[in-house]
Amino acid sequence: MHGTLPATPPRRPSSASRMPLLLRLAFRELRGGLTGFGIFLACIALGVAAIASVSSLSRSLTEGITREGRRILGGDMAFSLLQREAAGPERAFLETKGRVAVIATMRAMAVAGEKGSGLVEMKAVDGGYPTIGTLETDPQLAPADLFAERNGAFGAAVDPALLARLDLKVGDRVTVGAANVELRARLDSEPDKIADGIGFGPRLLLSQEALKATGLVQPGSLVRWTYRLTLPPSLSTEEGLTQIQTEANHLLPEAGWNIRTRLNADPRFARNIERFTQFLTLVGLTALLVGGVGVANAVRGFVDRKRASIATLKSLGAPGGQVVMLYLTQVMLIALVGIGIGLAFGAALPFVITAFFGHLLPIPIQPTLAWSELGIALLYGALTALVFAIAPLGRAHDVPVSGLFRDQIDPERRWPRKRYVIALAVSVAALVGLSLVAAYDQRIALMFVGAAAGSFVLLRLVAQGIMALARRLPRPKRTAPRLALANIHRPGALTPSLVLSLGLGITLLVTLAVIDSNLTRQLTQSLPEKAPSFFFLDIPNQQADSFEGFLKNQATDAHIERVPMMRGRLVTLGGRPVAEVKAPEDVSWVLEGDRGITYSQKPPEGSNIVAGEWWPENYRGKPLVSFDRKIAEGLGLKIGDEITVNVLGRNISATIANLREIEWRSMGINFVMVFSPNTFAGAPHTHLATVTFPNGSDPALDARILRSSAQAYPMVTSVRVKDALEAVNDVVSQLVMAIRGASSIALIASLLVLAGALAAGHRARLYDAVVLKTLGATRARLISAYALEYGLLGLATAMFGLIAGTLAAYFILTRVMNLAFTLDLTGALLACLLAVLVSVGLGLMGTWRILSQKPAQYLRNL
Repeated sequence: MHGTLPATPPRRPSSASRMPLLLRLAFRELRGGLTGFGIFLACIALGVAAIASVSSLSRSLTEGITREGRRILGGDMAFSLLQREAAGPERAFLETKGRVAVIATMRAMAVAGEKGSGLVEMKAVDGGYPTIGTLETDPQLAPADLFAERNGAFGAAVDPALLARLDLKVGDRVTVGAANVELRARLDSEPDKIADGIGFGPRLLLSQEALKATGLVQPGSLVRWTYRLTLPPSLSTEEGLTQIQTEANHLLPEAGWNIRTRLNADPRFARNIERFTQFLTLVGLTALLVGGVGVANAVRGFVDRKRASIATLKSLGAPGGQVVMLYLTQVMLIALVGIGIGLAFGAALPFVITAFFGHLLPIPIQPTLAWSELGIALLYGALTALVFAIAPLGRAHDVPVSGLFRDQIDPERRWPRKRYVIALAVSVAALVGLSLVAAYDQRIALMFVGAAAGSFVLLRLVAQGIMALARRLPRPKRTAPRLALANIHRPGALTPSLVLSLGLGITLLVTLAVIDSNLTRQLTQSLPEKAPSFFFLDIPNQQADSFEGFLKNQATDAHIERVPMMRGRLVTLGGRPVAEVKAPEDVSWVLEGDRGITYSQKPPEGSNIVAGEWWPENYRGKPLVSFDRKIAEGLGLKIGDEITVNVLGRNISATIANLREIEWRSMGINFVMVFSPNTFAGAPHTHLATVTFPNGSDPALDARILRSSAQAYPMVTSVRVKDALEAVNDVVSQLVMAIRGASSIALIASLLVLAGALAAGHRARLYDAVVLKTLGATRARLISAYALEYGLLGLATAMFGLIAGTLAAYFILTRVMNLAFTLDLTGALLACLLAVLVSVGLGLMGTWRILSQKPAQYLRNL
């Protein structure tokens, strides 16, 4: 103890010291904060937030529909038939399984005397409606009071849109067919509205007794009968639902009904959610890829700021690979911060929407943490950051210490080592693979990947071409143009980054503008000029000739076309059950539900036979059918193949005799399938007629025809094409607005990248400005030089964006949407002008700050 100190107990290593060396160094350097990574974080967070938000919201909607399937469907199962009620054995089968509720839906005309008439989507319910959920009306009435017959009129609830259209109020009466209907309440909410789909007219909800009183239900009438089945708990399991569906198809193979369960209450709506989710996910991925350019710019700026640290590490013996891994670790850690911000926003969005707007949404939403979807968004963000960070970091591997210092003035451009090129290729392949695996439609995803890769390559080539052209042009005598031209092609020029970020944004703007103008033209200009003015549905067969004579008297100079019409469901194609046919997306709609079909002695107007021959007049042989060529090819059908359709509960087979090219855009009467007349001999059916005015319709004459036809032929449903187009136009306009809103995310990313590219060149521009100001250049002269530089780059990039965006719009319109293309660049040119002004404005904003610096402090460091 004398002259000695007590032994110090050994210190346990801290948790930080137990971390790998690279992580310790990375965290130590990150203590200085995230200065210079604002654009980096914003780009990553924006793209990940877009993908995570869309995926989480889609999952919440899907789970909401699944959870509320019984309410949406009105029961555990729904069996739908068209043009006929369930036969005795069919109804008996359903009643042995559970409680049956019956719903009938059809279109009809509501006549309000001198106030006119309007198309309504009529829904007739039984006394137990609604089986599940709550019917909300204003005033709130019990079903017995709402639908009861009083004083010679049946009660009904009506969509407020009909009241506004015909200037009616609650308590007024209308005539539907042969029945008087009293509008006793406004219809606020139906629990099963989604399952009924989108209609062209306002809803009129009444009883089945009222429907019978209208006299509209005739043989061949287009009325859909839906039998909703509420099962006991022992049969309402997933296995029980599958068993009943299988049993129904086995015992009643020719029923021709469409069967849905609470597990797929609205499969079309669910598919549309998936399709729109894919589109929005691709928009988010576009924002992420555009933001990747900002990542690359930020990483280049990061390396530029860390030159002293890199030089110090390499001078102390740190291998180049270790230096690269150190800073790649830092970049990925920072990327995780941006990814976390994006994931947090995306995960929270469904809960926020439900909390604030859930009561306003017409569709059920079940907010949930979609872990798998959030994981995919995380992978998208991490792979994008890795792809765009590898190359800028890899270039510093082999540069000697002295070269790193010289790069301040004369940056050296080289390809990184092979290991980094391989790592880049693997990362790109992983990102592409993730895009394809996570996509609803791999074909669309593959097209997106090709378009994205092509855009990056083309814009790089455009940048190289601009630089090469600027290098070869004669030098102007004036100072400002000479400086602008030199800045475009000099080493370390901003040209590649500016062209890439601005080019992607302009291309997207032009594509949207051209598609928007074409859709507007198609719906508001070209179609009405050649489309019929009216469609008349449900014309009873025995009144068809009389009704055609009535139309000729009402519209003496109009072209009137009339054809028989039935509804049928495809059962087999070429011997294969429809359920086994994997049809492409653009033709699969033919297999979904019932299709309009007809028969004819001669080829319909607006179609041309391109293969095979039409059947002879008074043909009496085996049933034949004419098929649309494009749809036949999509379904793998050819001349001689046999198809089976179910019509009015009977399976009828026919052989494909010919294929037709159909001009659907004429909006005339045409059908995918046209049968030989002997196929449906004696079958009950109705007729469909159109009225087309050679010089366009007159509003006063239209109103008179509508009013007269509703009064003289109450069984006939009149559809004014202009009204139908306006309804479609409203839907398309909402869709276009949604696309614009979603695409604005990518545009915001482009602006961020543009600002990031300008910020990344701040150091070089600063030294340029210092030297030039020292040599006597004035601020005005430098501003004019930079404005000219940004203007030239913006103009050249706008020309590329105009061409590329127009070509992209042409491809989407003609190949994806199957619409005609009309070159209208008004909106596109305005978008280009705006983009050029923005690029010049952002560039000058950054330049003004640079020119405000005092030269002395920077000259001392040169």
